Amino acid sequence: MPTARPIPGTAPTADPAFAALKSRLVARTGHHYYADKDDLLWERVGRRMRVRGVPDPAGYLALLEESEAEWAALESEITIGETFFFRYAEQFAALRGTILPERIAARSDERRLRIWSAGCSTGPETHSVAIVLRELLGERLPDWRIGLTGTDINRDVLAVARRAVYGAWALRTLGPEERERYFRPGPREGTFALRPEYRGLARFEPQNLMSLLDGTASLALTDYDLILCRNVLIYFHPDVVQALVRALAQRLRPGGWLLLGHAEPNPAFAEFLEAVALPGTAAYRRPGEGAVPDLPPPPARLEPVPGPEAAWAPLLPPEPAAREVGAAPIRLRAPLAVAPSVPPAEGGPLAAVRALADAGDLEASWRACRAALAEAPTDPRLRYYEGLLARARARPDEAERAFRGALYLDKGFVMAHYHLGLTLVAAGRTEAGRRALANALRLAAALPADAILPEGDGLTAAELAGAARPFLGNEAA
Repeated sequence: MPTARPIPGTAPTADPAFAALKSRLVARTGHHYYADKDDLLWERVGRRMRVRGVPDPAGYLALLEESEAEWAALESEITIGETFFFRYAEQFAALRGTILPERIAARSDERRLRIWSAGCSTGPETHSVAIVLRELLGERLPDWRIGLTGTDINRDVLAVARRAVYGAWALRTLGPEERERYFRPGPREGTFALRPEYRGLARFEPQNLMSLLDGTASLALTDYDLILCRNVLIYFHPDVVQALVRALAQRLRPGGWLLLGHAEPNPAFAEFLEAVALPGTAAYRRPGEGAVPDLPPPPARLEPVPGPEAAWAPLLPPEPAAREVGAAPIRLRAPLAVAPSVPPAEGGPLAAVRALADAGDLEASWRACRAALAEAPTDPRLRYYEGLLARARARPDEAERAFRGALYLDKGFVMAHYHLGLTLVAAGRTEAGRRALANALRLAAALPADAILPEGDGLTAAELAGAARPFLGNEAA
């Protein structure tokens, strides 16, 4: 095979083969995250092209058509994420103190538990659950049938999960005593091997979550007591997120629990799941009675349309680059009623910013927002949209500054408090994020429950309170 020429740093967006490759990738994996990140996608595709000695997108697309193994390698390249044991201490406190004890009590007659860790990456989440289960069940463990499964689209990270050997960085939240209790020295200096009594509880399998929507998912993926799908949904188109969460809910047994990432809850999930406020944690349960109704299938075309005018809807794709950064998909609850063809003069600069974002042209929307701010730097609404767009562009520091700017100009801007809180929580600054969310909750509580919040695109004060309260736990009582 010929040696590949160097892959340039800028994506060849004018090449129809690159657009076709991107379309196939998004359609297969559901990773809408790459909708507006051509250069990042090109960087990762380019690594595989260099390995295989393919000089151009057309040649690599032809290779993918012939090789399922190359698809697996590319999927591994685009989904590698960093994770560690007992990430999000509040959620593991909820698992240890409420969720798993409740499930153990509820299933004591059958003495059987089924748990699914979806998007498990290299396995620390799944193995952390195994540790908690073993400690809770203690001497009773041999009498129980535990089905603990971790799945991921990336076969390389699954191999790491099965070996269960990690560096110190993956154990960074553990104290010396916990390291000693759960691990023994690994095969190389500075590595740690999970002790067999914990490693043996989990198994790992390849699984594409999109199979839940296209009917190809295994029939064994059902009847779960607990599903963890944390910081996976950030990759997907918002319409697919809604369908995936409903599909996950259908695979819970009545009374079963679903845990998402800290910033991923959505008030719309309350249509088919019960939101449960636990300290610092947003959790969901399938109601004890009744089935979860099906959701109409998402729009048939969620992949990019080849060519420079590729349109993506609705507003603002998810962030960020790594699966394990707990970030919320930023979207309005419904498409805005401003058509992309409306000239800016009809609605002013703000309408132009919103229209361009709705059309999926985030770069143009960002430029329009910056230009509008140059003319009207004291407009808090423009600062707010600057923050939303910065989050969509995976620039959390800029988003924080913009939201704080909006609040400096308007201290009562409920949605700015709310999104500032989500931004801070996603960045791991939990206490600061809670303070911002508490401010949003306090301001919303002073309004009538059915009051429509400015720039909330139909969100009511009561709905915002329901979305914010799980992050605050007992503090919101």
